[in-house]
Amino acid sequence: MRKLHKKPLIMAAAALALTGTLAVGSAMAYFTTYTTAGGGVTMNMGFTETIPNETVDKDGKHVTITNTGDYDCFVRVTAFAPMELTYTAPNGGWKAKDDGYWYYEGVLPAGETTPELNISYKFPEGKDKPEEFNIVVIQECTPVLYDENGNPYADWNHVITTETTEDSKTTE
Repeated sequence: MRKLHKKPLIMAAAALALTGTLAVGSAMAYFTTYTTAGGGVTMNMGFTETIPNETVDKDGKHVTITNTGDYDCFVRVTAFAPMELTYTAPNGGWKAKDDGYWYYEGVLPAGETTPELNISYKFPEGKDKPEEFNIVVIQECTPVLYDENGNPYADWNHVITTETTEDSKTTE
């Protein structure tokens, strides 16, 4: 008779053990899923920013670009006006490309300014002569990137753009 009583007792103990192992797995999953950590580090990644400097006279606009950011960059400039524009770089340092931009030939270090780029125009004469007009100068910069050999290159798909407009009045 004792043998009959042991079997249900063993079965109950086994069922209790299986139920307990199922509950432990769920509890472990809960505690490993919902953990948090505190603390942090403040980082300043810096920025690249360029500012166009323009002076206007009867000969046109005289543009220089100053890198006021924390990192070196590449710079390019273009301009738009209702008449044909002519670009010159009296001190060198600029080069025209087929896309309509003038590129500063080197890397512009942080805190430095490019040589002057002159943007001149032939003012219309006669009855079509406007009293004033705008020459819109657009300059773009992109941070310096380096290839696997350490050579700097520009990625003009990621640019920072600055547009300036300054009224030009007729001078006689």
